[in-house]
Order: sequence, then structure tokens, then C-alpha cells
Amino acid sequence: MVAAGRSHGDTQPGCPHSRLRHSSSLTMVPLLLLLLATAHGFQTVSYTPELAKKFLEGQTTTTTFVLEQPRCAFKFQENDINIRIWLVVAAPEAVSNFNNSLEPGSPERAFQNFLNGTNAYMTLGTTTDHYPCPKNPQDITVLRVGSDTSCAHDKDVPTCNGPLPGPGPYRVKFLAFNGSEPVKETQWSELITLKKATPFGDIPASDGKHSAGMIALTTILSILFAILLAGLVAMMISGGLDSCGSSSFTKPDMVTVQRYNTHHVYDQPAARL
Repeated sequence: MVAAGRSHGDTQPGCPHSRLRHSSSLTMVPLLLLLLATAHGFQTVSYTPELAKKFLEGQTTTTTFVLEQPRCAFKFQENDINIRIWLVVAAPEAVSNFNNSLEPGSPERAFQNFLNGTNAYMTLGTTTDHYPCPKNPQDITVLRVGSDTSCAHDKDVPTCNGPLPGPGPYRVKFLAFNGSEPVKETQWSELITLKKATPFGDIPASDGKHSAGMIALTTILSILFAILLAGLVAMMISGGLDSCGSSSFTKPDMVTVQRYNTHHVYDQPAARL
């Protein structure tokens, strides 16, 4: 008999099925919250930035490096008009505890403070329109990081794409903001090391193999030049001797001009009136 005031659906003490249903409901709540956070909150996509493969000669210099654009890395809704994608350049030690909530242009993310107060900066911010998907094979789909020298010391341009301050290494990722809120990020890249500038005093005077070839070439050219010069001098001397031996310097022939007196004209006295 069921007690008064208690329905058949009420949970009775000691009922194992009721405890099981209650436990399952409690377990589903965190899962639902996790799914909601994943759907509407911050996400990490599987894309990993990498150096451009088409620029093997100029992938890295002493102050720049070239990345592939993150085409098709992010997927947004058409109404996400406030999305801007930024490139994060960081020292390796900044990766483990990187704070995504710091906005681009803040002092903690300013290029001018990089490695001198902050270990990361953000640059090359753009809209999703600049990274269309799928990409056109004819498009230039690379980013040269560190190419802008005009704003390197201008603190009014904290997102400057200025020259890198040293060989690194560095790690990069792309970070998307919806207004002031970070919403998506890529994976961190592998270590990127720039070329080192060789001090003038450390440049070797000559390379062994290259020096031997240059010496041989210089020697051959010097010998040929000496032979040519000797032949030219010999020709000049020989030509001078032949000229002195065969030529006789004589006085020029005297030209005799006979004088003709026109007696009927020259000796004729003046006519008298």
C-alpha cells in the first residue's frame, strides 16, 4: 500500500533505481556545460603556422621570416563581422603561460617592448576577408614578418610589424578576437631561428678552394698580359729600327724657277702723251 500524500512516482528511501537516475543527471550537467563552452567560448584549432615553402631562399633573414597565411584555418559565421585575426610572435618561454586575454596594442603586447619588458607582441591584424578559403593558386599567400622599419621605434604604433631584434628562436600563432574578446587560436609553431649576421672581423679572408682557383686564374691572366705587353713592346722597337735603317733623310730638291722677262712689257717705258 502506498502511503498517503506520496505518489507512485515519488522517490522512496532505499530505491536503487532512483539513486541511479539522480546520479546520471548530475553527471550530464558538467558535460553539457563543457559542450556549451566549446560551442560559444574559446577554441583552439588544429592549424599550425609554418614557414613558407615557396620562399626557400628568403624564408629567414637576419630580421625577418616568411609565413604561410592561415588560409582555411578559422571558420566563422557570416555575421561575425567584428572578427580580427592577429599574429602573435613570442619568445619560447612565453608559450606555456601565455595570456590570450591581453589585447593587441596594450603595453604588454607592444612591439617596442618586445624582449625588453614583454616576451610577446601582436601584429598584422586583419579581417577574415584577407584569408579566404579555398585559396586561389594565383594568389600570394604569405606573410613577411618583420618587414616594416618605419614604425619600429614609434610607440604610437604598438602593433608594428617591425624587424625582429635578434636571431631568436621565436614561436608564433594566430589569435582571433571578436571585438576585445579572444575566441579562437591556432597551435604554436615550431621554433623559428633567423640567420645570424657575421661580424666583419669574423669573416674569413678567403676560402681554401675558392682561393686556389682565384690564384690560378689570376696567375694565368697575369702571364697572358705580360706576353701581350712584351709582344707589343717588341713590335714597337722593331718598327722603329726598320724605319731608321731604310729611310734616308735628304734635303728636299731645289725647285728652279726660271725668270722670264717680258721685254716688250716690262722694259717698255711708259707711254708719253
